[in-house]
Amino acid sequence: MNKTMKNELKSRKDIPTALTWDLSLIYAAEEAMYQDVEKVKTLCDNMVQTYKNKLDTPQHINACLDDFREVNRLLTLIVHYCDLAVSVDYYDTHNQERNEAIASVTADVTSRLSFIDNEIAAQEDAVIQEAIALSAQNGHYLQNILRTKPHLLHPETERALAALSRTIQAPYQIYNMAKLADMKFDSFTADGKEYPLGYSLFENNYEYEENTAVRRSAFAAFSAKIRQYENVTAAAYNTQVQTEKTLAALRGFDSVFDSLLFGQKVTRELYDRQIDLITEKLAPHMRRYARLLKKIHKLDRMTFADLKIAVDPEYDPKVTIEESRAYVEKGLSILGEDYVAMIQEAYRDRWIDFAQNQGKSTGGFCASPYGKNSFILLSWNERMSDVFTLAHELGHAGHFKSCNSSQSIFDTDVSTYFVEAPSTMNELLMAHYLLRTNPDPRFRRWVLSCMIGNTYYHNFVTHLMEAAYQRKVYQIVDDGGSVNAETLTRLMKETLQAFWGDDVEISDDAAHTWMRQPHYYMGLYSYTYSAGLTVATQVCKRIEKEGQCAVDDWKKVLAAGGTLDPVGLAKLAGIDITTDAPLLDTIAYIGEIIDEIEKLTDV
Repeated sequence: MNKTMKNELKSRKDIPTALTWDLSLIYAAEEAMYQDVEKVKTLCDNMVQTYKNKLDTPQHINACLDDFREVNRLLTLIVHYCDLAVSVDYYDTHNQERNEAIASVTADVTSRLSFIDNEIAAQEDAVIQEAIALSAQNGHYLQNILRTKPHLLHPETERALAALSRTIQAPYQIYNMAKLADMKFDSFTADGKEYPLGYSLFENNYEYEENTAVRRSAFAAFSAKIRQYENVTAAAYNTQVQTEKTLAALRGFDSVFDSLLFGQKVTRELYDRQIDLITEKLAPHMRRYARLLKKIHKLDRMTFADLKIAVDPEYDPKVTIEESRAYVEKGLSILGEDYVAMIQEAYRDRWIDFAQNQGKSTGGFCASPYGKNSFILLSWNERMSDVFTLAHELGHAGHFKSCNSSQSIFDTDVSTYFVEAPSTMNELLMAHYLLRTNPDPRFRRWVLSCMIGNTYYHNFVTHLMEAAYQRKVYQIVDDGGSVNAETLTRLMKETLQAFWGDDVEISDDAAHTWMRQPHYYMGLYSYTYSAGLTVATQVCKRIEKEGQCAVDDWKKVLAAGGTLDPVGLAKLAGIDITTDAPLLDTIAYIGEIIDEIEKLTDV
């Protein structure tokens, strides 16, 4: 058993500094952050006085946007500094109160400057086009204003909505507080022994536990606890989707889907294709994988709680943080010396929060404030899966290091449809590196099973099931209905049963996994993991076949940022996502990997 499972998680204050990220890389001290808060307030005052009701020429428009870029830059640093501090310790009241205060400042500034888009949009298109021609740094921002013109509301309405941003974002805050601050887990018993339980302990340890009795007991105890919060969680989520539906209607969109996909710059066809094809075409392969796990582990039945166990748990090597560095540097070295230098800097300068502590956000993420380094959150468990997770998050870091240094702050807002491509690409590059380093059949089977059990399962199954479920929720809301805990549980159960069929037992506990993901508060985000991994798979295959020229194309994509839409970014990488060919090829590739795992398995 992992050592961290023997004891309750430590408080944040007891965590060694070496395991934590260094937020002083943003601000040396809190006082420096507050100095920038005052700069933002002053700049906001000056902009209102200088530009309001005066954005009627290309010159005035660009002068205003030049100042607005600086406001955005400062707010990005301020918000990240405060929000990242909260994400590692939801029990810290000082950080919570500071974050709330900064949220108020941000809402006020955003509200007061909401006139900018409206006044620019009120000008003739020819004026805006002339402004675009005068400024490369503001050009794409202005193009987006032209695109959003039909959906802008009256200036006073836009100002009111901006002022209400904290209220509009409240469902996500409520969800996180219930999950990370209020939920306290009791220990559970399996085979006569008592085990501690927590959100991180369950998701990072027990889901992968080889001992079936411990694994299933942990899942039952975990599910029983989160179910106690099902009604408040459902109420928060229903508020989220009802708000999104209302905003979609106010802005003149035909459906909430159209509204949410508008920002991603993709069509409903691309969205539906991703969900429909994977649900239909991938399910047979994954059911076969589930049957293989059942056979290998001699299970009496295959349950949802058994899906993340390893094909060969005895071969899963323990990896220290220092050892992970060598794996990641070598595995991603194909991306160039500059990329390896970034990885070295990330370890050396503490970009990464490895700690496991009470009140810390679950899962992993990478935040990349413009003009600064990235910050990566995860919980280190000494598993090879952690190395893949770290490579994934470093993919985000490398992406935004490239586009942030190449583009205006206005051009770093990459569509979420594409944003998971660089991260999942790194997981594939790591796997392909490992396959090249050792010809041993057992090692090869282990790497291939990591690709299926981690990379593809996480992105093509876990998040795809979330997306299929989420689509049903939005359809109910689009039709004028609402959702509650009972409805959400039923929808998730139906979604899982449709994918796994009779090969996996889907209990009510499994159906309550709708409570576990924060992605539902981020629009149509869940499906983009499989979309990004589809692109990554195809580009990785190109790199394997064509070598440096494919790598060079990929690095151009990373630098392009938000200057291209997802179709354009994929095209730059040599992939055509306007057809179903890349997705079908990726699904077939997954099937081929499972074929090989079966051949390498002697059971």
